[in-house]
Amino acid sequence: MRRGRRRLPRSDGQRTLLSHKRAALYSAAVAASPTDPIAIIGASGALGFGLAVRLGEAGVPIVIGSREERRAIETADRAREAVPSGGFTGAENAQAVAAVETIILSVPFRSQSETLKNVKGSLRQGQLLIDATVPLAAAVSGRATRMLGVWQGSAAQAALEMAPDGVRVVSALHTVSAASLTDLEHDLAQDVLICGDVREDKRRAALLIQRIDGLRCVDCGRLEMARIAESMTALMISINAKHKTHAGVRITGLPDDAWE
Repeated sequence: MRRGRRRLPRSDGQRTLLSHKRAALYSAAVAASPTDPIAIIGASGALGFGLAVRLGEAGVPIVIGSREERRAIETADRAREAVPSGGFTGAENAQAVAAVETIILSVPFRSQSETLKNVKGSLRQGQLLIDATVPLAAAVSGRATRMLGVWQGSAAQAALEMAPDGVRVVSALHTVSAASLTDLEHDLAQDVLICGDVREDKRRAALLIQRIDGLRCVDCGRLEMARIAESMTALMISINAKHKTHAGVRITGLPDDAWE
């Protein structure tokens, strides 16, 4: 809406028609994608937005999900400004999840449970959920360099418990700086630690994440190891704050083509 102009309230019929038009445009964009689209839930946040623009730059069609469709569309527009060649669409979370096979969940820990509860009806067997949630104490007004205890063992294990049966869950993307992702000129040259109970699920996640130039995925074992990988976020926050940088993690002595 332009400044100085007053938008008249829409009738229920107008709102329904507008919603149908947006849904049609959204479905057409997904159907026309040259490669499988993915959904990023939480892309209005720093990490999710960084992943969206990096993957969009790599040619992956991105469906940005948000609790509010308007906010999702605004974030998609912002991503398109950063990467004009990217394919970005915005949708309410449940609609975004329903249209894809792979979802990246990048929300604050305090929002994880509510988000998964709200999209549970749209999740289905065979989908891959890449959980990037970290139970930082900042969720309860504590320090971002401290971790909260999670009854299930980790945020990723909690996600597995909350997701419907048959939804595959892996844990990843906890040590990559959001600022580094958003800065498209920054050379990443770092590793992503992946945890999960099924090798093929981890491979699916790795082949997607490695579409981002400079990222290599490392298999860190079963999903129970996610509690350690998640805690690396607090460590990296402390390191980066102390040294005023955006450092990442690199594991030595491993082959570069482990997922081929």
